[in-house]
Amino acid sequence: MPAPKEIHAERFSISLEPDLLEAFDAFRAQRGYATRSEAVRDLIREALVQRAWEQPDTEVVGTLTLVYDHDATDVSNALTNLQHHHHSAVVCTTHVHLDERDCLEVTVLRGSSAEVRRLADHLLAHKGVVHGRLVTTAARGGLPAR
Repeated sequence: MPAPKEIHAERFSISLEPDLLEAFDAFRAQRGYATRSEAVRDLIREALVQRAWEQPDTEVVGTLTLVYDHDATDVSNALTNLQHHHHSAVVCTTHVHLDERDCLEVTVLRGSSAEVRRLADHLLAHKGVVHGRLVTTAARGGLPAR
């Protein structure tokens, strides 16, 4: 078993206006970060993930959540057909019956950011989809170590 990778941290300073620092400390406390450094690290990672999604060929992962009316014109079959057509990008799908009419699906997607976004857009725009959202992140290889 290989030895755990040693993590070395570099220190740097940052200057903020008092109002911005006060707002940042409120954000840090509300999110439960023990230190400013932890909060800054996560904000930097978030910016790097966003940048990765802006590059069309970057390997990304995301979850697409859809709520749809299963009584709408063949929406279940249409969504399934789209997923089968893009099977290389669909990792898995979980289907939940919310009530007699509405369904929730959460689909894990993986591929180039252009492919994943295109598929998500097609699924979100389908007739019968009431609401949905793509939550984006990057594969571990696209981010520096925590």
